[in-house]
Amino acid sequence: MSTTHAAPPAPPATTKLTGIIGSLALAAFLMILNETVLSVALPAIMEDLQVSAAAGQWLTTGFLLTMSVLIPLTGYLIQRFRTRTLFAFALLSFIIGTLIAFLAPSFAVLLIARIIQAVGTAIIMPLLMTTTLQLVPRERRGTVMGLNSIVISVGPAVGPTVSGAIVNTFSWNAIFLIMLPLATVILVAGLIFIRVPDATRRTPVDVASVILSALAFGLLVYGISSLEHAVDNLTMTIASFLIGLVALGLFIRRQLRLTREGRELLNLSPFTNRSFTLSVLLIMIGMGTLLGTLVMLPIILESGAGHSTLAIGLMLLPGGLAQAISAPIFGRVFDRHGPRPVLIPGAILLAAGQWLYLTVNAETPLWTFGAIHVVFSIGMALLMTGLMSSALSTVPPQHYGHGSAIFTTAQQLGGAIGTTMFVTIFSMLSARQLTAGEQATVALFDGAHYAFIVGAIITTAAIAIAPLITLKRQSR
Repeated sequence: MSTTHAAPPAPPATTKLTGIIGSLALAAFLMILNETVLSVALPAIMEDLQVSAAAGQWLTTGFLLTMSVLIPLTGYLIQRFRTRTLFAFALLSFIIGTLIAFLAPSFAVLLIARIIQAVGTAIIMPLLMTTTLQLVPRERRGTVMGLNSIVISVGPAVGPTVSGAIVNTFSWNAIFLIMLPLATVILVAGLIFIRVPDATRRTPVDVASVILSALAFGLLVYGISSLEHAVDNLTMTIASFLIGLVALGLFIRRQLRLTREGRELLNLSPFTNRSFTLSVLLIMIGMGTLLGTLVMLPIILESGAGHSTLAIGLMLLPGGLAQAISAPIFGRVFDRHGPRPVLIPGAILLAAGQWLYLTVNAETPLWTFGAIHVVFSIGMALLMTGLMSSALSTVPPQHYGHGSAIFTTAQQLGGAIGTTMFVTIFSMLSARQLTAGEQATVALFDGAHYAFIVGAIITTAAIAIAPLITLKRQSR
Protein backbone atom coordinates (compact mmCIF):
# COMPACT_ATOMS: atom_id res chain seq x y z
CA MET A 1 0.00 0.00 0.00
CA SER A 2 1.50 3.35 -1.01
CA THR A 3 0.81 6.70 0.60
CA THR A 4 1.46 9.84 -1.41
CA HIS A 5 1.87 13.22 0.24
CA ALA A 6 0.67 16.35 -1.45
CA ALA A 7 1.53 17.40 -4.97
CA PRO A 8 5.03 18.49 -6.03
CA PRO A 9 6.31 21.62 -4.26
CA ALA A 10 5.83 25.08 -5.68
CA PRO A 11 8.99 26.88 -6.82
CA PRO A 12 10.63 28.75 -3.92
CA ALA A 13 11.80 32.36 -4.07
CA THR A 14 14.84 33.06 -6.29
CA THR A 15 17.26 33.59 -3.38
CA LYS A 16 16.21 30.38 -1.67
CA LEU A 17 16.26 28.49 -4.97
CA THR A 18 19.83 29.68 -5.61
CA GLY A 19 20.86 28.36 -2.19
CA ILE A 20 19.20 24.98 -2.78
CA ILE A 21 20.55 24.36 -6.28
CA GLY A 22 23.90 25.93 -5.39
CA SER A 23 24.40 23.60 -2.41
CA LEU A 24 23.53 20.53 -4.47
CA ALA A 25 25.69 21.65 -7.41
CA LEU A 26 28.74 22.35 -5.23
CA ALA A 27 28.34 18.96 -3.55
CA ALA A 28 28.07 17.25 -6.92
CA PHE A 29 31.08 19.13 -8.31
CA LEU A 30 33.27 18.10 -5.37
CA MET A 31 32.17 14.47 -5.67
CA ILE A 32 32.62 14.26 -9.44
CA LEU A 33 36.03 15.93 -9.07
CA ASN A 34 36.86 13.21 -6.55
CA GLU A 35 35.87 10.54 -9.09
CA THR A 36 38.85 11.31 -11.35
CA VAL A 37 41.21 13.03 -8.92
CA LEU A 38 43.25 9.86 -8.27
CA SER A 39 44.15 9.28 -11.93
CA VAL A 40 47.38 11.31 -11.66
CA ALA A 41 48.02 10.35 -8.01
CA LEU A 42 47.81 6.59 -8.67
CA PRO A 43 51.56 6.02 -9.24
CA ALA A 44 52.38 7.71 -5.92
CA ILE A 45 49.73 5.64 -4.12
CA MET A 46 51.04 2.42 -5.66
CA GLU A 47 54.57 3.21 -4.55
CA ASP A 48 53.58 4.30 -1.04
CA LEU A 49 51.21 1.40 -0.33
CA GLN A 50 53.25 -1.19 -2.25
CA VAL A 51 50.56 -2.40 -4.67
CA SER A 52 50.61 -3.30 -8.36
CA ALA A 53 48.98 -1.32 -11.15
CA ALA A 54 46.26 -3.97 -11.47
CA ALA A 55 45.43 -3.62 -7.76
CA GLY A 56 45.68 0.17 -7.84
CA GLN A 57 43.16 0.34 -10.67
CA TRP A 58 40.54 -0.99 -8.25
CA LEU A 59 40.42 2.44 -6.63
CA THR A 60 38.67 3.56 -9.82
CA THR A 61 36.93 0.27 -10.68
CA GLY A 62 35.53 -0.16 -7.17
CA PHE A 63 34.23 3.41 -7.24
CA LEU A 64 32.53 2.83 -10.60
CA LEU A 65 31.03 -0.50 -9.50
CA THR A 66 29.52 1.05 -6.38
CA MET A 67 28.08 3.92 -8.43
CA SER A 68 26.65 1.50 -11.01
CA VAL A 69 24.92 -0.59 -8.35
CA LEU A 70 23.46 2.33 -6.39
CA ILE A 71 22.42 4.87 -9.05
CA PRO A 72 19.51 2.76 -10.41
CA LEU A 73 18.13 2.68 -6.83
CA THR A 74 18.06 6.46 -6.53
CA GLY A 75 14.77 6.83 -8.43
CA TYR A 76 13.11 4.89 -5.61
CA LEU A 77 15.09 6.68 -2.87
CA ILE A 78 14.17 10.14 -4.19
CA GLN A 79 10.47 9.23 -4.07
CA ARG A 80 10.80 7.56 -0.65
CA PHE A 81 12.91 10.12 1.28
CA ARG A 82 13.02 13.90 1.52
CA THR A 83 15.62 15.91 -0.40
CA ARG A 84 17.21 17.27 2.79
CA THR A 85 17.55 13.77 4.28
CA LEU A 86 19.19 12.34 1.16
CA PHE A 87 21.50 15.34 0.87
CA ALA A 88 22.67 14.97 4.48
CA PHE A 89 23.20 11.22 4.09
CA ALA A 90 25.15 11.68 0.84
CA LEU A 91 27.44 14.38 2.29
CA LEU A 92 28.04 12.48 5.54
CA SER A 93 28.92 9.33 3.55
CA PHE A 94 31.36 11.33 1.44
CA ILE A 95 32.92 13.04 4.48
CA ILE A 96 33.35 9.74 6.36
CA GLY A 97 34.87 8.08 3.29
CA THR A 98 37.18 11.05 2.70
CA LEU A 99 38.36 11.05 6.33
CA ILE A 100 39.10 7.31 6.19
CA ALA A 101 40.96 7.79 2.89
CA PHE A 102 43.12 10.54 4.40
CA LEU A 103 44.04 8.31 7.36
CA ALA A 104 44.24 5.04 5.38
CA PRO A 105 47.21 2.95 6.59
CA SER A 106 46.80 0.32 3.86
CA PHE A 107 45.44 -0.17 0.37
CA ALA A 108 42.46 -2.22 1.60
CA VAL A 109 41.35 0.61 3.90
CA LEU A 110 41.77 3.15 1.08
CA LEU A 111 39.61 0.98 -1.21
CA ILE A 112 36.88 0.77 1.43
CA ALA A 113 37.05 4.55 1.82
CA ARG A 114 36.57 5.02 -1.94
CA ILE A 115 33.50 2.77 -1.87
CA ILE A 116 31.99 4.83 0.97
CA GLN A 117 32.69 8.00 -1.02
CA ALA A 118 30.94 6.48 -4.04
CA VAL A 119 27.76 5.93 -1.99
CA GLY A 120 27.38 9.69 -1.53
CA THR A 121 28.30 10.43 -5.14
CA ALA A 122 25.70 7.98 -6.48
CA ILE A 123 22.92 9.78 -4.61
CA ILE A 124 23.88 13.41 -5.15
CA MET A 125 23.91 13.52 -8.97
CA PRO A 126 20.33 12.29 -9.58
CA LEU A 127 19.22 14.40 -6.60
CA LEU A 128 20.65 17.55 -8.23
CA MET A 129 18.89 16.91 -11.54
CA THR A 130 15.57 15.92 -9.94
CA THR A 131 15.53 18.97 -7.67
CA THR A 132 16.27 21.22 -10.65
CA LEU A 133 13.32 19.76 -12.55
CA GLN A 134 11.00 20.10 -9.55
CA LEU A 135 11.88 23.65 -8.53
CA VAL A 136 13.16 25.54 -11.60
CA PRO A 137 10.50 26.99 -13.95
CA ARG A 138 10.55 25.39 -17.39
CA GLU A 139 11.57 28.62 -19.14
CA ARG A 140 14.78 28.80 -17.05
CA ARG A 141 15.76 25.12 -16.96
CA GLY A 142 18.19 25.30 -19.85
CA THR A 143 20.25 27.97 -18.08
CA VAL A 144 20.30 26.07 -14.78
CA MET A 145 21.01 22.74 -16.51
CA GLY A 146 23.89 24.50 -18.27
CA LEU A 147 25.31 25.35 -14.85
CA ASN A 148 24.67 21.78 -13.70
CA SER A 149 26.49 20.40 -16.75
CA ILE A 150 29.63 22.17 -15.49
CA VAL A 151 29.50 19.83 -12.52
CA ILE A 152 29.42 16.71 -14.67
CA SER A 153 31.84 17.57 -17.44
CA VAL A 154 34.26 20.08 -15.88
CA GLY A 155 34.83 18.04 -12.73
CA PRO A 156 36.56 15.15 -14.56
CA ALA A 157 38.49 17.65 -16.70
CA VAL A 158 40.05 19.60 -13.83
CA GLY A 159 40.50 16.57 -11.56
CA PRO A 160 43.92 15.65 -13.02
CA THR A 161 45.04 19.30 -12.82
CA VAL A 162 44.14 19.53 -9.15
CA SER A 163 45.65 16.18 -8.18
CA GLY A 164 48.81 16.83 -10.22
CA ALA A 165 49.43 20.12 -8.44
CA ILE A 166 48.75 18.65 -5.00
CA VAL A 167 50.84 15.50 -5.47
CA ASN A 168 53.74 17.52 -6.87
CA THR A 169 53.68 19.83 -3.83
CA PHE A 170 52.54 17.55 -0.99
CA SER A 171 51.49 13.87 -0.98
CA TRP A 172 48.47 11.94 -2.22
CA ASN A 173 46.87 12.06 1.27
CA ALA A 174 46.64 15.86 0.94
CA ILE A 175 44.01 15.43 -1.81
CA PHE A 176 41.57 14.08 0.77
CA LEU A 177 42.64 16.51 3.49
CA ILE A 178 41.73 19.48 1.26
CA MET A 179 38.32 17.95 0.43
CA LEU A 180 37.28 17.50 4.08
CA PRO A 181 36.64 21.15 5.04
CA LEU A 182 35.08 21.87 1.64
CA ALA A 183 32.60 18.98 2.05
CA THR A 184 31.82 20.08 5.62
CA VAL A 185 31.06 23.67 4.55
CA ILE A 186 28.81 22.41 1.74
CA LEU A 187 26.97 20.11 4.18
CA VAL A 188 26.27 23.01 6.57
CA ALA A 189 25.13 25.26 3.68
CA GLY A 190 22.81 22.56 2.38
CA LEU A 191 21.22 21.98 5.78
CA ILE A 192 20.55 25.73 6.00
CA PHE A 193 19.09 26.20 2.51
CA ILE A 194 17.48 22.87 1.60
CA ARG A 195 14.05 23.12 3.19
CA VAL A 196 11.55 21.93 0.62
CA PRO A 197 8.12 20.38 1.38
CA ASP A 198 8.82 17.24 -0.65
CA ALA A 199 6.13 14.89 -1.87
CA THR A 200 7.26 11.41 -0.75
CA ARG A 201 5.77 7.99 -1.41
CA ARG A 202 5.98 5.20 1.14
CA THR A 203 6.38 2.11 -1.01
CA PRO A 204 8.11 -1.09 0.18
CA VAL A 205 11.34 -1.78 -1.70
CA ASP A 206 11.28 -4.80 -4.00
CA VAL A 207 14.26 -6.88 -2.84
CA ALA A 208 14.36 -9.00 -6.01
CA SER A 209 14.66 -5.84 -8.11
CA VAL A 210 17.54 -4.59 -5.94
CA ILE A 211 19.41 -7.89 -6.37
CA LEU A 212 18.81 -7.99 -10.13
CA SER A 213 19.88 -4.35 -10.48
CA ALA A 214 23.09 -4.97 -8.54
CA LEU A 215 23.93 -8.04 -10.62
CA ALA A 216 23.05 -6.39 -13.94
CA PHE A 217 24.80 -3.05 -13.63
CA GLY A 218 27.59 -4.21 -11.34
CA LEU A 219 28.64 -7.15 -13.51
CA LEU A 220 28.28 -5.25 -16.78
CA VAL A 221 30.52 -2.43 -15.54
CA TYR A 222 32.98 -4.98 -14.15
CA GLY A 223 33.01 -6.83 -17.47
CA ILE A 224 33.55 -3.60 -19.40
CA SER A 225 36.36 -2.54 -17.06
CA SER A 226 37.99 -5.97 -17.40
CA LEU A 227 38.10 -6.00 -21.22
CA GLU A 228 41.60 -4.56 -21.35
CA HIS A 229 42.94 -7.60 -19.47
CA ALA A 230 40.36 -10.10 -20.73
CA VAL A 231 43.00 -12.50 -22.06
CA ASP A 232 44.33 -12.92 -18.51
CA ASN A 233 40.94 -14.04 -17.18
CA LEU A 234 38.71 -14.73 -20.16
CA THR A 235 36.26 -16.97 -18.28
CA MET A 236 35.52 -14.33 -15.63
CA THR A 237 35.03 -11.59 -18.23
CA ILE A 238 32.64 -13.68 -20.35
CA ALA A 239 30.73 -14.84 -17.26
CA SER A 240 30.38 -11.23 -16.07
CA PHE A 241 28.82 -10.17 -19.37
CA LEU A 242 26.52 -13.21 -19.64
CA ILE A 243 25.22 -13.03 -16.06
CA GLY A 244 24.96 -9.24 -16.27
CA LEU A 245 22.94 -9.33 -19.51
CA VAL A 246 20.60 -12.05 -18.20
CA ALA A 247 20.10 -10.10 -14.96
CA LEU A 248 19.44 -6.91 -16.96
CA GLY A 249 16.78 -8.67 -19.03
CA LEU A 250 15.10 -10.02 -15.90
CA PHE A 251 15.36 -6.61 -14.22
CA ILE A 252 13.67 -4.86 -17.16
CA ARG A 253 10.94 -7.48 -17.33
CA ARG A 254 10.28 -7.20 -13.59
CA GLN A 255 10.16 -3.38 -13.65
CA LEU A 256 7.61 -3.40 -16.48
CA ARG A 257 5.40 -5.74 -14.45
CA LEU A 258 5.82 -3.89 -11.15
CA THR A 259 5.10 -0.53 -12.83
CA ARG A 260 1.55 -1.69 -13.48
CA GLU A 261 1.21 -2.27 -9.71
CA GLY A 262 3.00 0.97 -8.70
CA ARG A 263 5.81 -0.95 -6.94
CA GLU A 264 8.70 -0.53 -9.42
CA LEU A 265 12.26 0.18 -8.31
CA LEU A 266 13.08 2.03 -11.55
CA ASN A 267 10.33 3.28 -13.85
CA LEU A 268 11.37 2.72 -17.48
CA SER A 269 8.50 4.63 -19.11
CA PRO A 270 10.76 7.61 -20.05
CA PHE A 271 12.19 5.34 -22.77
CA THR A 272 8.84 5.52 -24.59
CA ASN A 273 9.82 9.06 -25.60
CA ARG A 274 12.15 9.11 -28.62
CA SER A 275 13.98 12.27 -27.58
CA PHE A 276 14.73 10.82 -24.14
CA THR A 277 16.06 7.57 -25.62
CA LEU A 278 18.26 9.39 -28.16
CA SER A 279 19.49 11.76 -25.44
CA VAL A 280 20.56 8.79 -23.33
CA LEU A 281 22.42 7.34 -26.32
CA LEU A 282 24.16 10.66 -27.01
CA ILE A 283 25.16 11.19 -23.37
CA MET A 284 26.81 7.77 -23.42
CA ILE A 285 28.74 8.77 -26.55
CA GLY A 286 29.71 12.12 -25.03
CA MET A 287 30.83 10.78 -21.64
CA GLY A 288 32.60 7.83 -23.28
CA THR A 289 34.72 10.04 -25.54
CA LEU A 290 35.31 12.61 -22.76
CA LEU A 291 36.63 10.14 -20.19
CA GLY A 292 38.40 8.05 -22.84
CA THR A 293 40.21 11.17 -24.07
CA LEU A 294 41.09 12.27 -20.52
CA VAL A 295 42.67 8.86 -19.90
CA MET A 296 44.56 8.80 -23.20
CA LEU A 297 46.11 12.27 -23.18
CA PRO A 298 48.20 11.92 -19.99
CA ILE A 299 49.51 8.53 -21.17
CA ILE A 300 50.80 9.72 -24.54
CA LEU A 301 51.96 13.12 -23.32
CA GLU A 302 53.87 11.78 -20.31
CA SER A 303 55.17 8.44 -21.63
CA GLY A 304 55.38 9.43 -25.30
CA ALA A 305 56.26 13.12 -25.36
CA GLY A 306 57.97 13.43 -21.97
CA HIS A 307 55.83 16.21 -20.49
CA SER A 308 55.45 16.50 -16.71
CA THR A 309 52.27 15.65 -14.84
CA LEU A 310 51.81 19.28 -13.81
CA ALA A 311 52.27 20.56 -17.39
CA ILE A 312 49.67 18.09 -18.65
CA GLY A 313 47.23 19.10 -15.94
CA LEU A 314 47.68 22.77 -16.80
CA MET A 315 47.19 21.99 -20.50
CA LEU A 316 43.79 20.46 -19.71
CA LEU A 317 42.70 23.41 -17.57
CA PRO A 318 41.65 25.82 -20.42
CA GLY A 319 39.27 23.16 -21.72
CA GLY A 320 37.63 22.92 -18.32
CA LEU A 321 37.37 26.71 -18.11
CA ALA A 322 35.90 26.85 -21.62
CA GLN A 323 33.20 24.41 -20.55
CA ALA A 324 32.45 26.43 -17.43
CA ILE A 325 32.05 29.64 -19.47
CA SER A 326 30.10 28.26 -22.44
CA ALA A 327 27.64 25.92 -20.65
CA PRO A 328 25.41 28.57 -19.01
CA ILE A 329 25.54 30.76 -22.14
CA PHE A 330 24.20 27.98 -24.32
CA GLY A 331 21.75 27.05 -21.59
CA ARG A 332 20.08 30.39 -22.28
CA VAL A 333 20.16 29.60 -26.01
CA PHE A 334 18.33 26.35 -25.23
CA ASP A 335 15.70 28.22 -23.19
CA ARG A 336 14.97 30.53 -26.13
CA HIS A 337 15.35 28.29 -29.17
CA GLY A 338 15.17 24.65 -28.02
CA PRO A 339 17.70 21.80 -28.31
CA ARG A 340 18.84 21.83 -31.96
CA PRO A 341 20.87 25.12 -31.92
CA VAL A 342 22.78 23.67 -28.96
CA LEU A 343 23.03 19.95 -29.76
CA ILE A 344 23.98 20.16 -33.44
CA PRO A 345 27.02 22.48 -33.04
CA GLY A 346 27.91 20.58 -29.86
CA ALA A 347 28.09 17.27 -31.71
CA ILE A 348 30.07 18.88 -34.56
CA LEU A 349 32.67 20.36 -32.19
CA LEU A 350 32.93 17.10 -30.24
CA ALA A 351 33.62 15.18 -33.46
CA ALA A 352 36.01 17.89 -34.70
CA GLY A 353 38.07 17.54 -31.53
CA GLN A 354 38.41 13.79 -32.05
CA TRP A 355 39.43 14.18 -35.72
CA LEU A 356 41.95 16.89 -34.81
CA TYR A 357 43.65 14.55 -32.33
CA LEU A 358 44.64 12.40 -35.32
CA THR A 359 47.04 15.16 -36.43
CA VAL A 360 49.22 15.15 -33.28
CA ASN A 361 52.52 13.40 -32.61
CA ALA A 362 55.38 13.53 -30.10
CA GLU A 363 56.70 16.78 -31.64
CA THR A 364 53.36 18.61 -31.47
CA PRO A 365 53.58 21.60 -29.07
CA LEU A 366 51.63 21.25 -25.85
CA TRP A 367 49.59 24.37 -26.66
CA THR A 368 48.23 22.61 -29.75
CA PHE A 369 46.92 19.79 -27.59
CA GLY A 370 45.38 22.45 -25.35
CA ALA A 371 43.70 24.22 -28.29
CA ILE A 372 42.22 20.96 -29.59
CA HIS A 373 41.02 20.13 -26.10
CA VAL A 374 39.26 23.51 -25.90
CA VAL A 375 37.35 22.74 -29.14
CA PHE A 376 36.42 19.30 -27.80
CA SER A 377 35.44 20.72 -24.39
CA ILE A 378 33.14 23.41 -25.79
CA GLY A 379 31.41 20.73 -27.85
CA MET A 380 31.00 18.67 -24.70
CA ALA A 381 29.54 21.64 -22.81
CA LEU A 382 26.96 22.29 -25.54
CA LEU A 383 26.06 18.62 -25.81
CA MET A 384 25.77 18.11 -22.07
CA THR A 385 23.64 21.22 -21.55
CA GLY A 386 21.27 20.37 -24.38
CA LEU A 387 20.95 16.70 -23.47
CA MET A 388 20.29 17.22 -19.77
CA SER A 389 17.65 19.83 -20.51
CA SER A 390 15.85 18.13 -23.39
CA ALA A 391 15.94 14.57 -22.02
CA LEU A 392 14.66 15.36 -18.55
CA SER A 393 12.09 17.88 -19.80
CA THR A 394 10.31 15.01 -21.56
CA VAL A 395 9.81 13.17 -18.25
CA PRO A 396 6.51 13.71 -16.37
CA PRO A 397 6.90 15.20 -12.86
CA GLN A 398 6.02 11.97 -11.05
CA HIS A 399 8.96 10.25 -12.79
CA TYR A 400 11.64 12.95 -12.37
CA GLY A 401 13.65 10.80 -9.94
CA HIS A 402 13.55 7.79 -12.24
CA GLY A 403 14.48 9.82 -15.32
CA SER A 404 17.44 11.35 -13.48
CA ALA A 405 18.55 7.90 -12.28
CA ILE A 406 18.42 6.50 -15.84
CA PHE A 407 20.33 9.48 -17.22
CA THR A 408 23.04 9.28 -14.56
CA THR A 409 23.37 5.50 -15.00
CA ALA A 410 23.87 6.06 -18.74
CA GLN A 411 26.66 8.55 -17.98
CA GLN A 412 28.47 5.99 -15.82
CA LEU A 413 28.04 3.17 -18.33
CA GLY A 414 29.14 5.44 -21.19
CA GLY A 415 32.20 6.56 -19.24
CA ALA A 416 33.17 2.97 -18.40
CA ILE A 417 32.68 1.80 -21.99
CA GLY A 418 34.57 4.77 -23.47
CA THR A 419 37.53 4.50 -21.11
CA THR A 420 37.87 0.76 -21.69
CA MET A 421 37.45 1.11 -25.46
CA PHE A 422 40.12 3.81 -25.77
CA VAL A 423 42.64 2.07 -23.51
CA THR A 424 42.09 -1.40 -25.01
CA ILE A 425 42.51 -0.20 -28.61
CA PHE A 426 45.54 1.87 -27.61
CA SER A 427 47.19 -0.98 -25.69
CA MET A 428 46.63 -3.63 -28.36
CA LEU A 429 47.76 -1.57 -31.34
CA SER A 430 50.71 0.17 -29.70
CA ALA A 431 51.95 -3.26 -28.55
CA ARG A 432 51.59 -4.56 -32.10
CA GLN A 433 53.58 -1.59 -33.41
CA LEU A 434 56.33 -2.26 -30.86
CA THR A 435 56.47 -5.90 -31.93
CA ALA A 436 56.80 -4.74 -35.55
CA GLY A 437 59.93 -2.77 -34.59
CA GLU A 438 58.56 0.77 -34.24
CA GLN A 439 60.17 3.11 -31.72
CA ALA A 440 58.31 3.33 -28.40
CA THR A 441 57.22 6.95 -28.90
CA VAL A 442 55.94 6.31 -32.43
CA ALA A 443 54.16 3.15 -31.29
CA LEU A 444 52.38 5.01 -28.47
CA PHE A 445 51.07 7.74 -30.74
CA ASP A 446 50.09 5.23 -33.44
CA GLY A 447 48.05 3.28 -30.87
CA ALA A 448 46.45 6.52 -29.67
CA HIS A 449 45.55 7.50 -33.24
CA TYR A 450 43.59 4.28 -33.71
CA ALA A 451 41.70 4.95 -30.48
CA PHE A 452 40.91 8.50 -31.62
CA ILE A 453 39.74 7.19 -35.02
CA VAL A 454 37.12 5.05 -33.29
CA GLY A 455 36.15 8.01 -31.10
CA ALA A 456 35.90 10.24 -34.18
CA ILE A 457 33.64 7.78 -36.02
CA ILE A 458 31.31 7.44 -33.03
CA THR A 459 31.09 11.19 -32.44
CA THR A 460 30.47 11.77 -36.15
CA ALA A 461 27.48 9.44 -35.85
CA ALA A 462 26.29 11.72 -33.02
CA ILE A 463 26.02 14.56 -35.55
CA ALA A 464 23.34 12.57 -37.38
CA ILE A 465 21.45 11.81 -34.16
CA ALA A 466 21.45 15.35 -32.70
CA PRO A 467 18.84 16.89 -35.08
CA LEU A 468 16.37 14.11 -34.19
CA ILE A 469 16.05 15.33 -30.60
CA THR A 470 13.12 17.72 -30.23
CA LEU A 471 11.28 19.25 -27.33
CA LYS A 472 7.58 19.97 -27.19
CA ARG A 473 6.94 23.08 -25.16
CA GLN A 474 4.54 22.34 -22.35
CA SER A 475 3.15 24.38 -19.53
CA ARG A 476 4.58 23.62 -16.15
